[in-house]
Amino acid sequence: MDVEREILEVDILVVGGGPAGLSFGYHLADLIQNSGGDLSMPEMIIIEKGSYPGAHSLSGAVLDPRSLKELMPDFMDKGFPFEHEVGPDSLYYLTEESHLRFPFLPKPFKNEGNYIISLNKFTSWLSEQVEAREINIFPATGGYEPVIEDGRVSGIRTVDLGLDKEGEPKSNFEPGSIIKAKMVVFAEGVHGSLTKQIRQELDLFKDANPQSYLTGIKEVWEIPDGRLRDGEVIHTFGWPQPGEEYGGGFIYKMKGNMAAVGYAVGLDSPNPANDPHYKFQMFKTHPFIRRIFEGGKMLHYGAKTIPEGGYYSMPRLYGDNILLIGDCAGFLNSQRLKGIHLAIKSGMMAAETVFDGLRQGDFSASVLKGMQDRFESSWAKDELYRVRNFHAGFGNGLFMGMMHSGLQMISGGRGLINNIETKPDHEHMMPLQEYIARYGEENTKHALKFDNAYLFDKLTDVYHSATKHEEEQPSHLVIADLNICNNQCTEEYGNPCQYFCPAQVYEMVDDEARPGKKKLQLTPSNCVHCKTCDIADPYQIINWVTPEGGGGPNYTNC
Repeated sequence: MDVEREILEVDILVVGGGPAGLSFGYHLADLIQNSGGDLSMPEMIIIEKGSYPGAHSLSGAVLDPRSLKELMPDFMDKGFPFEHEVGPDSLYYLTEESHLRFPFLPKPFKNEGNYIISLNKFTSWLSEQVEAREINIFPATGGYEPVIEDGRVSGIRTVDLGLDKEGEPKSNFEPGSIIKAKMVVFAEGVHGSLTKQIRQELDLFKDANPQSYLTGIKEVWEIPDGRLRDGEVIHTFGWPQPGEEYGGGFIYKMKGNMAAVGYAVGLDSPNPANDPHYKFQMFKTHPFIRRIFEGGKMLHYGAKTIPEGGYYSMPRLYGDNILLIGDCAGFLNSQRLKGIHLAIKSGMMAAETVFDGLRQGDFSASVLKGMQDRFESSWAKDELYRVRNFHAGFGNGLFMGMMHSGLQMISGGRGLINNIETKPDHEHMMPLQEYIARYGEENTKHALKFDNAYLFDKLTDVYHSATKHEEEQPSHLVIADLNICNNQCTEEYGNPCQYFCPAQVYEMVDDEARPGKKKLQLTPSNCVHCKTCDIADPYQIINWVTPEGGGGPNYTNC
């Protein structure tokens, strides 16, 4: 749209107000404050698309405090909001009716000294610490596209406000602003929409393996007394995932009678009817899980994707004027399924690199390469390199994956093959009839009945995520060719979007113009911003773009 846009010029722009971006701001302020007056604080802003910092933050979560202690040694004195220090810690293998507890936990799976937290509350608290250092955070501000000039990122454009569903200005139209910055730090989370655009313009990902993802589903419950011990942590693998697919469950005891329960499902599934939300509800029917939660009350729901590819899927972390940190750069330990501590550490390393750039007055790639050098010599790199093949090792199923995992533990992460060849998640999906011919049709059927008291349908769960969007705006789910959805995809894959979306955004409904046929109907206002559709679509014709700022979930105690 050709309109006049306000231009805001700053020194440093951080895109994303999660743990990585906030840690960057906090640590940079620390470095400047302790520089002996050599540097003054640059003009820096952090933009966050959620209605407040933490509104879109969702995780299990068990926090390894290593990097938080480095970032903020007095974090306890500052009111660090944790639920419990981890207490009883166990791992179970589930079959459909039984469970087997591992007699001991391998060292990487132990959580001694870690903390159960609500990432939503932690992010909100961390934003308060950042604002106390006089750093401006602009919530409800979505980045729409990067501004690239002469092959360099010079800023971003924010989302236009006040457009109708056809993209025409309404009476309250406000064009998005151009934010120009000498330095842009991308910290926008998993499969970030701006990160996706710069990867198409720049060569940051050219030497990386394709990223691989899980979709994690979570509910927070109030449970009857005595079901779990304070700080108890339970992880599971096996049922209801079939042997050829990747995933597992978790249960974390929170304060009072609160508990988190969740299930993570690999998006590299061959099954075109792979439905993470359905599998999570199936998980809750297991007798071992039901005895904990039955009779309780579900309070909150959320879903998000998790970058599981590991060290070999990470991009180059720097370019002229830019750094990538946190989930959008793949900072996650796939074996431990932990990324918050690595996001914090990535923000700290980025702050140290930008501090060097400020002293030199230079944000070129030659200076910002210091980010890559810091990472490669850090404990974060050591941790990720030790598990570099973990997720890829499960490419041939659970039991081969367990064998690979054991070999990796005794070979420093290598296993039988170093840098196992991978492909994008959507390329693993098989056409429906091919899948049925190979694996049978049982896992393509969804026969579970939802009572919306213990087992919840997608719409009821979405209600408990407090998701809201402005209804009269262009769809932020841009489909390149609906004819593919309504014809080719129906025949080949059975329209997998109606299954993999955990928020019932995609539905196949009767097509009045074609009796006996179905057509795709979108409900973008249901979207919880997990990005599963953009990742798992077998034709790669779904493009998730940023909607008006402040839309999406409003997570509470998640």
